[in-house]
Amino acid sequence: MDHHPLEADLPVAEGADDAARCGVLAIDAGNSKTDVALVAADGRLLGTARGGGFAPQLEGAEAAVAALAPLVAAASEAAGLAPTRGPLARHVHACLANADLPVEEQQLERALAARGWGRTVAVANDTFGLLRAGTDTPRGVAVVCGAGINCVGLLPDGRTARFPALGQLTGDWGGGGGLAAEAMWHAARAEDGRGPATALADAIAAHFALPSATAVAAAMHLGELARERLHEIVPVLFDCATKGDTAALALIDRQAEEISRLAWVALGRLDLLEEPTPLVLGGGVLAAEHPLLLDNLTERLRVLTPWAQPRIVTAPPVLGAALLGLDRLAAGGLGGGPTAQRRLREAYGGAAAVAA
Repeated sequence: MDHHPLEADLPVAEGADDAARCGVLAIDAGNSKTDVALVAADGRLLGTARGGGFAPQLEGAEAAVAALAPLVAAASEAAGLAPTRGPLARHVHACLANADLPVEEQQLERALAARGWGRTVAVANDTFGLLRAGTDTPRGVAVVCGAGINCVGLLPDGRTARFPALGQLTGDWGGGGGLAAEAMWHAARAEDGRGPATALADAIAAHFALPSATAVAAAMHLGELARERLHEIVPVLFDCATKGDTAALALIDRQAEEISRLAWVALGRLDLLEEPTPLVLGGGVLAAEHPLLLDNLTERLRVLTPWAQPRIVTAPPVLGAALLGLDRLAAGGLGGGPTAQRRLREAYGGAAAVAA
């Protein structure tokens, strides 16, 4: 088991002093969007901003963090905080996509500290934000199934369970991107005769208004269709499964298996298999709450992890990053306690999660 950044010695931003004007600068940066929130130590939500995706694996840590600056400025303006040379917040807590390895977290932490936005900085993978958004305390396991798939677990003493989450290279399968690619694989093979017939072929072609799924593949290869549109195939996959297509049903069954296995392994690593434990489920594929996936998953969890308490997250992951930041303040006696956390949850609609 590893240790969560809350337990690490955090770097102090250059030029930091005691003039920080809010408690937490929270950042949740995902593959498709980034949310920033400024939160007072008493839990008041002061200002927010939203921008595009976060890709340090492509741009480098410093460039990716630099791209956050306009969002931080926008959140500051929304909060009515004028620019200053001093720190904006006592603590910066950033839950970032593609911060999958400790060395990546360290690089991003240094880049954030150099911006001088907070007196202290902590970086964690964005799945930790999902986990904290769906729990009342920093304890539990979360599985995100969105563009990709990942799982983390966290205990109050800072111990974690996590996976490298580098895709097929580290044994990952599924998520929206993976499901779409698998659907294309079955569709193309059905069309050219290498595989059995599947309704996915005609359905994918019709969705993109092209003569065949193979034509869709060619259009993406040639740049005539944006590669980002691949995720549009996921609803098509579920529609075909609902109508009984064998290939589509098999993919959803495998996705349920992958999610349940991740949860089982993480709970086991933290010795939580025989204790009632929150199991937070999130990301676009799970948040869609499609019965074919959720019913399958619920049954698998009932067998593998009978003590787990699955719930679908309804609050935005940036709330989780902010709550982790308030946890840090509370640990230092700087506010951020239960009352502050309740106030912040209310600002985001009150609900943390719904039963799966």
